[in-house]
Amino acid sequence: MSLLSRLRGEERIDADRLAGRVEAIDRFVRVVAGHLPEQRLIAAHTVVERAGARLALSRDHTVVALAGATGSGKSSLFNALARLDLSPVGVRRPTTGMAHACVWGNLQGANRLLDWVGVLPRHRFIRESALDGDDEAALRGLVLLDLPDFDSVERSHRLEVDRLLGLVDLVVWVVDPQKYADRVVHTRYLQSFRNHKDVTVVVLNQADRLPRDEVERVLEDLRKLLDADELDGVPLLATTALHQPAIAELRGLLEHTVAERQASLRRLSGDVDSVVDQLSDVVGPAVAEDEVDRGTVRELTEALSVAAGVPAVAEATERAYQHRAAQATGWPIMRGWRRLRADPLRRLHLGEGRVEAGAPVGATSVPDPDAAQRAAVSLAVRSVADRAATPLPAPWSAAVNTAARSRLRDVPDALDKAVASTNLHMDHSPAWWRVVGGLQWLVTLAAVGGLLWLVVGYALRVLGLPPFDYPAVGVVPLPTVLLVGGLLVGLLLGLLVRPLIRQASRRARRRAENRLRAAVTDVAREHVVAPVRAVLHSYAEAREALQSARS
Repeated sequence: MSLLSRLRGEERIDADRLAGRVEAIDRFVRVVAGHLPEQRLIAAHTVVERAGARLALSRDHTVVALAGATGSGKSSLFNALARLDLSPVGVRRPTTGMAHACVWGNLQGANRLLDWVGVLPRHRFIRESALDGDDEAALRGLVLLDLPDFDSVERSHRLEVDRLLGLVDLVVWVVDPQKYADRVVHTRYLQSFRNHKDVTVVVLNQADRLPRDEVERVLEDLRKLLDADELDGVPLLATTALHQPAIAELRGLLEHTVAERQASLRRLSGDVDSVVDQLSDVVGPAVAEDEVDRGTVRELTEALSVAAGVPAVAEATERAYQHRAAQATGWPIMRGWRRLRADPLRRLHLGEGRVEAGAPVGATSVPDPDAAQRAAVSLAVRSVADRAATPLPAPWSAAVNTAARSRLRDVPDALDKAVASTNLHMDHSPAWWRVVGGLQWLVTLAAVGGLLWLVVGYALRVLGLPPFDYPAVGVVPLPTVLLVGGLLVGLLLGLLVRPLIRQASRRARRRAENRLRAAVTDVAREHVVAPVRAVLHSYAEAREALQSARS
């Protein structure tokens, strides 16, 4: 099969599909920004920028670069293809210092493209004229560049070559019989174009310097080197700039490339393929956003609960319940004494009921966590990050760990606020407190009434006045029954409700602990789990974007 027949059989690149792939790379870059090292994304940023610019410029022009070492004859080949002496020729380093461009067709239409490529206006030449007739019509739309020598002793020349090689649509590598196996051209340049086989051509120039039978042997050896560079199948031609028939096959290839108008799309498609290959280790299997399991969250909640003082607050709630119940159901005479004792919850500056949304919440006096408790929190956070990062590719582990710790500075204040705003249901008294309290007042009043009755009777006897005729209950005077009975019943009632108070205070403690743990769990999810899940969500979006970018 001839070279042109093989080229005609190449699959066409759909411009809209390519634009979608570039957009997918752009979406990938935006999604992973801040999660992956910026250095890993340089190539992706470059491709998005270059592809966007190239797709917006003329697709009626194909930019072809002749690249080669000093003395390879690329400038002579450039002049031979143009059939004009446009680029300086020589074997002394450096010969070609700046890129020269020859445009077939309207130069005005190619100017924006050459401005983007970076060819100076004084180095731009137009090939066609009225005298040519239709002789050059087959190449109309070709923008041929003669690049500086990539082995130039001038570093600026080498950097210019590297820049231009990233912008052109097709590269014709010009090698000569003496240096076709040079390590630099193969390791630094040709091997980097393994994803751009469709837009790579290798030319063995100056073939006229070899005997006819040696040309085939050198081409065969060069083909083996290209296969080792993973460039199997790229067009390989033998040329000489001294005779027009010797460049006919290369000219025919360029005519086909210009007519097809696919080189720019194939180049950009290869660029996207290269980026996708470079980023292949960044994505792996699908990962659920709820990869952080409940057990891991429970461990984190437990550590945060201890650090937030939940056990201390729960204990204070139990003691506060006992304190208030004893005050409400105890002897009225002793209640004043109990009021002198500090309420355990108020001592911690804790609210007792529901806090309205948006209402300011004051700081509590819950003790700060000690070193051991802070270390337990750190270990629990790391456990969350490790669990979430387990199924992810290695580059994401650091992002997950960073996300898990990203809001740790806010956790102490968030925990304190959560504890302070938790409704402990200690803002109302149970009905049975009021019943028992009413009974205590009743028996206390009875005891006081009996005492006053006895005092009045005693005073009458002391004054020599007629004494009261006390009614009796059996043989015991009624005032005595009221006094002693009131005291005994009050004491007995207090003893009877004490077990009830202890049992109810334990329930209040469990209720408070559950509510506090629920509040701490919300803090854990918001400040630790949510950032981790955000990274997992970004990973899922990045994975989807990279899959869309694949050809």
